[in-house]
Amino acid sequence: MALRRHNMSTFVYARVFLTLTFAAITLRAADVVDPSTLDHKVLIGYQGWFTCPSDGSGRWSHWSRGVPTPATLTVELFPDTTELGPDERCEIPGMTIAGKPAYLFSPRNPKTVSRHFQWMKQYGLDGVLVQRFVGEIRRKRQDGDVVLKNIMRAAAESGRTFAIEYDISGGNPDTFAQTIEDDWRYLVDELKVTSHPNYQRHAGKPVVSIWGMGLGDGNAHPPADPKAALEIIAWFKSGAAAKYQATYMGGTPAHWSSLTADARSDPAWAGVYAAMDVVQPWNVGRYGTLAAVDKWKDDVLAPDIKTAAANHQIYMPVVFPGFSWHNLKPGAKENQIPRLGGEFLWRQAYNAKVAGATVLKIAMFDEVDEGTAILKAVPHRNQAPDQGYWLTLDADGKELPNDWYLRLAGEITRMFHGELEPSPKLPKLTPVK
Repeated sequence: MALRRHNMSTFVYARVFLTLTFAAITLRAADVVDPSTLDHKVLIGYQGWFTCPSDGSGRWSHWSRGVPTPATLTVELFPDTTELGPDERCEIPGMTIAGKPAYLFSPRNPKTVSRHFQWMKQYGLDGVLVQRFVGEIRRKRQDGDVVLKNIMRAAAESGRTFAIEYDISGGNPDTFAQTIEDDWRYLVDELKVTSHPNYQRHAGKPVVSIWGMGLGDGNAHPPADPKAALEIIAWFKSGAAAKYQATYMGGTPAHWSSLTADARSDPAWAGVYAAMDVVQPWNVGRYGTLAAVDKWKDDVLAPDIKTAAANHQIYMPVVFPGFSWHNLKPGAKENQIPRLGGEFLWRQAYNAKVAGATVLKIAMFDEVDEGTAILKAVPHRNQAPDQGYWLTLDADGKELPNDWYLRLAGEITRMFHGELEPSPKLPKLTPVK
C-alpha cells in the first residue's frame, strides 16, 4: 500500500507539474503575438517622427515649427509623460505646468519606444505599422535609422508585431517608386527587418504597405498614371527577387471602390486596387458624428467589403478616436471631431466588425499632431502646459484616466480576436495591471 501511495503521489505530482508547465507555456505563447498571419489582427499606425535637441538630433521636429512656443506648436493632444524617466524627457523651453517644467518625448530614445511597446503588450494590442515617409528616407538612413532600430528591439522585447508602411505624401513622381524599391532592399539586406522574428507576415510573405496611391489631390500623392501604380504592386508581389517579395497592402482613398470624392476617377484605378492583397482605405476625417459613422457603414463599408471579397482581398478599414489639428492648421476648429469619451472610436470598430471586416487599423498610436493618438494623454487641461492651446481628454466634459484609449484599443482587439461579443454599447473599461 505504501508503494502504491508513493506511485499514486508521483503520478499526481507529475500531472500537476505537466499542467503547470503547459499553463506556463500557454501563457508565454499568449505573450507573443503570432506574426505569421494578418487574420483577426488590429494594427496601429506608429509615426515615430518626433525629435528634440536633447535626443541627439539637435532639433525640434513635428512638435513645432522650430523651438516650441504657443505660436509655433504643431501638435494638439498633450501626451502624459509622468511615467518617463528623467533621461527620457524633453523639456519644453518657456513652458510650464503649474509653475513646473513641461516635457515631451522622443522615439529616438530606446527606453521610450520600449515603454510604448510594453504598453501595447500590457493592453493586449497586436502591433504596429511603422510609418516611413518617402521624403525622409535619405535622412533616416543617414541618421542610422535610430527609431526603426528602437522599434525592432522593442518588438522583440514585447512580442508585438511590426511592418513597414511607406507614406508617399509629397514624393517625387519621377523617383518615388525607385526610392521605395531601393529602400526595401536596404531594409531587407542591411537592417534585416524581414528576418526579425516579429515582422508581420501573411500568406508566407512579409507585409509591406504603401500608403497614398490613388488619392485624387493633384501631384501630392503620385503616381497619376495607374499603370505606374500597377508596376509598383507587381514588383512587390512577383517581380522582385524572391527575398524582396511581399504581401502588398495598399493605403487607398476612402472612396477607392467607387472612384469618387477623394479618389482619382480614371476607371483604370479599379484594376490597381484589385491587384492589392490588402486594401486599407483612409477614413480619417471622412465623418465626424455617430450618425455619420452609422451612415458610413451602410453607404461605404458594406459595398467595400463586397468589392474586396469579389477581388479575393483582405479589407482593412481604418478607424480613429477623434481629430483636431488647430495648431497644425490654425484656421481649423479646435477639437474638430470630438472623441465623445471613446464612443466615436468604438462605434467605428463595432460597425467594421459587424459589417464583415476581419482585420482593422487604428490611426494612430502617437499621432498627437492631428489629435488621433491613443497613447497615454493627460486627463485635464490643467495638466498640460499653461502656454498655448492643447487638447486633453476632458475636452468633451468627460472624466477619463490617462490610459482610456489604450484600454479601448485593447477591447477592440479582443472583439476582432473573437474574444468579445460585438455590441454597439461602449464596453466597461476596467483598469489594466
